[in-house]
Amino acid sequence: MFLIQLIDLYSLVVLVSVVMSWVQLPPTHPVRQLVESLTEPVLAPIRKAVPAASGLDFSPMILLIGLRLLRSLFL
Repeated sequence: MFLIQLIDLYSLVVLVSVVMSWVQLPPTHPVRQLVESLTEPVLAPIRKAVPAASGLDFSPMILLIGLRLLRSLFL
């Protein structure tokens, strides 16, 4: 199903975002800009609702769990 593939692809983009946060690409890097433009509109509200704990940002993990739950609805 197309929607499941789309959810899986977006999950991969979120994982790329996490890895890029460790690598520290320059803000002007085209891949970073693309990934941030795809993930930040969804991650920003989660960050507001669940602030970082001890300097750790759990918003990507919360988003990935939400995507898995959404995916399970379509199986």
